[in-house]
Amino acid sequence: MPAKVKGNLFRDTGGRVLIKPLIEFCVGNLASGSQAALEKLEKDPNLDVMEYGCLGYCGICFEGPFALVNGEVVQGATVEELVNKIYDYMDENPMF
Repeated sequence: MPAKVKGNLFRDTGGRVLIKPLIEFCVGNLASGSQAALEKLEKDPNLDVMEYGCLGYCGICFEGPFALVNGEVVQGATVEELVNKIYDYMDENPMF
């Protein structure tokens, strides 16, 4: 397991400091069904998953499951689709 440095930073086995993707959830959206997505993503040691009281995206939150991925809104019609779209977004938008 890579050594944690601070926040979503960690050091790989070669000593380089890397940033984990940050996935943010709104507590209101969790109560509306995206809790299962948060729980699934929390099992991935390569992600930094956070929960906040409100992310300020009330209109989007009302529409269905969503999360912020490195500050960008990602939505899904279902929890399963949200998780898949989060991983797709990270594949299409690498941080390095």
